Amino acid sequence: MSILPIHIVGGGLAGSEAAWQAAEAGVPVILHEMRPVRGTEAHKTESLAELVCSNSFRSDDAETNAVGLLHAEMRLANSLIMASGDANQVPAGGALAVDREGFSAAVTARLEAHPLITIVREEITGIPPREWGQTIVATGPLTAPALAEAIRAETGADALAFFDAIAPIIHFDTIDMNVCWFQSRYDKAGNLRGGSGGTGKDYINCPMNRDQYLAFVQALLEGAKSEFREWEGTPYFDGCLPIEVMAERGVETLRHGPMKPIGLTNAHDPANKPYAVVQLRQDNALGTLYNMVGFQTKLKHGEQVRIFRTIPGLENAEFARLGGLHRNTYINSPVLLDSSLQLKSRPGLRFAGQITGCEGYVESAAVGLLAGRFAAAERLGRPVSLPPLTTAFGALLNHITGGHLVSDDEPGKRSFQPMNINFGLFPPLEAGTKLKPDGFEGRFRGKDKALAKKKALTSRALADCRRWLGLPADAQAAE
Repeated sequence: MSILPIHIVGGGLAGSEAAWQAAEAGVPVILHEMRPVRGTEAHKTESLAELVCSNSFRSDDAETNAVGLLHAEMRLANSLIMASGDANQVPAGGALAVDREGFSAAVTARLEAHPLITIVREEITGIPPREWGQTIVATGPLTAPALAEAIRAETGADALAFFDAIAPIIHFDTIDMNVCWFQSRYDKAGNLRGGSGGTGKDYINCPMNRDQYLAFVQALLEGAKSEFREWEGTPYFDGCLPIEVMAERGVETLRHGPMKPIGLTNAHDPANKPYAVVQLRQDNALGTLYNMVGFQTKLKHGEQVRIFRTIPGLENAEFARLGGLHRNTYINSPVLLDSSLQLKSRPGLRFAGQITGCEGYVESAAVGLLAGRFAAAERLGRPVSLPPLTTAFGALLNHITGGHLVSDDEPGKRSFQPMNINFGLFPPLEAGTKLKPDGFEGRFRGKDKALAKKKALTSRALADCRRWLGLPADAQAAE
C-alpha cells in the first residue's frame, strides 16, 4: 500500500533534518523551499541548511555541556545535520564549528540524492492545505510576510519577534599576526570528529590595553547604527546581542563577555596581560576566513570598517562579509502546540525549528528531527513516542510546548522566550543519586561537585535516549 507524502515547508536546518528523518523512516517527503524564487534578508545562496549567523554549533563536550549532549543524542538518532557538520568541521577549540559552504553543500547533496525526497523550489504563501495531511512548517526566523500573516490568522494569536544580528568575517591574510597570536582559552584543544584534531591554538587573538579598550567601547557607543523603525519595541534575544548593545550595558560588559582576556597570554609579550581580547574563529575549511566571535552588530557598514580597524592587528583588515541585523519571528508555542509540536487547532500540522521558539542551530535541527519522527510515525499508523524529559531532546521539547513560566501578577501576559538547551531545563537528579568525583582520593574539590552533577545528568540522558531510540544500552559509537 502506497504511503502518502509528508509536506515540509522550509529547507533550513530544521526542515532539512525533518525531511531526512521522515524519509529514513520510509515515508515519502516533499520539501518546499522558496529560495531562490524568493530570497531573505540574511541568506546568500540557494543551498539547503545555509548557515547565516555563525559557523559554530558550540560545545561538542557531551559529558559536561548541554549542547554537547544534544549533539550526542542527535548522532544516536542518525542526524543528517550532525553527520554533515562532523564531515565539514574546522578547528574551534572544544566547539564544533563547520565550513559553511561545505556543510550546506553536503546537506543539499544528501537530500537531493534520497529516493524518497522531492525538493520543490516555490514559495508557500498561506497555511498548507488540509488535503496535504501530515505537514511540517519549518520556515524559521525569516518566515516570509505572507506566510507569517497566514499563521497569525490561523492561530488567532500575534507572533512574537526579536532582533538577531550577524557578525563580520575577515580575510585571514589581512590580519597582522605580528600583533595577534593563535591560542584557545586555557590552551583547550578541540577534538575534531572525522577531521584533524584541534591544536589548542584554534582562535586568533587581538590584544587591547586599557586605553585602547575604553576608546573602542566609546566608538561603539557613538557609531552610526542602522535604523529599523518598523521593528520598534521588538526585544533582543540575549544569546545574540549586538556588540554595541552590550557596550550600552556598561563599560566593563564586553570585557566580561566576548572580549574577556582570561586564560589567554600574549605570545608576543607574555609579561603584559592584555586588558581585553577580540577573538576570531576559523570560518571555512581552507582557513582563509575568520569570524569575529561575539561581534554581531547593527552598526552601519562604513562604521563597522572604521571602528573594527581600530582593533590591534586588524588595522588593514578586509571584510568578506560585514555584520547585519534581521528580524526573527516565533510563535507562542506553549499556547498553540501540543506535546508533539502539532497545532492544537489543526491536527496534522506541525511546526519545527526556530519558529517554535527554540534558539540556536543545533536546537533548531533537533526540533526538526523530532517533528520529522512524529509526523512519520503518524503516516505509518504508529503511536507517537515522545522522548523522556531526562534527555536533551525531551528537555528542549518540554520547554517549547509547556515548560515556560507564567506571571502570577499578569496572568494574561505571555512569558515564553527563545531558549538554548541548558541544564536548567532538565529534571533534577533522582534523590539518592551518587555523584562520582574524578580525583583518585575519592573526594570532591572546588567545582568538582558541579561537574560531577553535570556528568550524572548527561549519563542519565544518554541511557534514556538509547532506550527511547531502541538502541542497545551499551551502544558507544554515536556519542
